[in-house]
Amino acid sequence: MSDDKPVVGIIMGSRSDWPTLKEAASVLDALKVPYETKVVSAHRTPKRLYAYASSARERGLKVIIAGAGGAAHLPGMTASMTELPVLGVPIESRALKGLDSLLSIAQMPAGVPVGTLAIGAAGATNAGLLAAQILALSDRRLAARVMAWRAAQTDSVAEAVEDNA
Repeated sequence: MSDDKPVVGIIMGSRSDWPTLKEAASVLDALKVPYETKVVSAHRTPKRLYAYASSARERGLKVIIAGAGGAAHLPGMTASMTELPVLGVPIESRALKGLDSLLSIAQMPAGVPVGTLAIGAAGATNAGLLAAQILALSDRRLAARVMAWRAAQTDSVAEAVEDNA
């Protein structure tokens, strides 16, 4: 992570969500987007959630990535307390493999939007990339880095099938 002032917040309901959300951090690191990480539980630390979400914009954040499992209230509660874009990452749960998390995040009432990504690491990776793309709308240098990242991803896909095994 850069020493610059964070523009993306990555929050999670529990430290156990970090193995998933570190995928978002990896993309942001690759694109040189400064971020912060915090454990903010909607259920266990509601005052911390309120303080975090209500001060996010004034602290310089522009996008929040919120990962949550199970009932997955963190993304929606965060979105209800800030006008910043909130990207929800469903964490895979033991009981329903993350389907519970996905549905909890996706079923927000009209007027409180949360951008909902895929369950697990793929969703976290895409949340990092989507946050960078949102920020790139007003940052030409970041836009160039995003375009280069995407071009490298495209170039990494082989055109032919080779059987060297």
